[in-house]
Amino acid sequence: MPLTRRDFVRTLFVASQATLASRFLPNNLHADEPSGKSLNFAVIGDWGRKGRPDQMAVSTQMGVACQSAAASFVISLGDNFYEVGVTSPTDPQFDESYENVYTADSLKVPWYVILGNHDYCGNCDAQLDYAKTHSRWGMPARYFSQVHEIAPATKVEIFYIDTSPFILAYQHHALIAPNIATQNTAEQLRWLEKALAASTAQWKLVMGHHPAYSSGLAHGNQPEIIEHILPLLQKHKVQAYFAGHDHDLEYLKVGDLSLIVSGAGSENRPVKTPETSPFSRQISGFVMASVSADNLQIQFIDSTGKLLYTANSART
Repeated sequence: MPLTRRDFVRTLFVASQATLASRFLPNNLHADEPSGKSLNFAVIGDWGRKGRPDQMAVSTQMGVACQSAAASFVISLGDNFYEVGVTSPTDPQFDESYENVYTADSLKVPWYVILGNHDYCGNCDAQLDYAKTHSRWGMPARYFSQVHEIAPATKVEIFYIDTSPFILAYQHHALIAPNIATQNTAEQLRWLEKALAASTAQWKLVMGHHPAYSSGLAHGNQPEIIEHILPLLQKHKVQAYFAGHDHDLEYLKVGDLSLIVSGAGSENRPVKTPETSPFSRQISGFVMASVSADNLQIQFIDSTGKLLYTANSART
């Protein structure tokens, strides 16, 4: 029987690929990495579309990039399942949009996952419950942090936050409103401020679904993130904030803070001509990040494997 296009894409990775060793501690906020020169990982958002062509193409190239970089993990920025999330931990979308799509050995590392607004249209707790029985799916809570050691004197702390409850428009959304009503944004802000203030890591990175500033025409700037989240990032000298939501790739800086949009995991949408961003592109793709003792490197890669843009930020 002839291979379908989807089956052909899935067979691009041959069995000879070396399996990358990984360790996942689902309920522990400290995950030490072997000491080395850098901590490498992929960042992808807005991807769960049951293996549609763009999703498969991005998966293929992300597998190539993660193998080349010996990536320790993958970060998902939310909107993991379109259009209305999942219903239970046994929802077939976990296979259709995740397990059967990200099959490269280099992607069988921990995925650290946050929720997006489309996930809030369904059963958010189902994604948390899935993590309890599937070690690759790392969602110990709706917001959490992890510390990674890349050298004896250099640690990276990554803070994963839940941004949908902050967005005022969702209070009137038929599917999202009941779910965000159960969440306490003031409590999450207290946690984030306390966690950032207590961190002794040399690098602080924050992951959220909604961007602060964005050139995406579908959504653009998010006033609630600018009001509530951005001041904390600047106050506590966070070096980078990663987000999705707009289905494009973008890099900009506000002072010393790098703002990265990686929301093109399975679909892309138009962007306006950016006023301040050195890079913004309507294209499907993902981000590779590499953190060393003194530098954060961000690489934007499209669904054909082309390196589109590289940004480097020295540690502040």
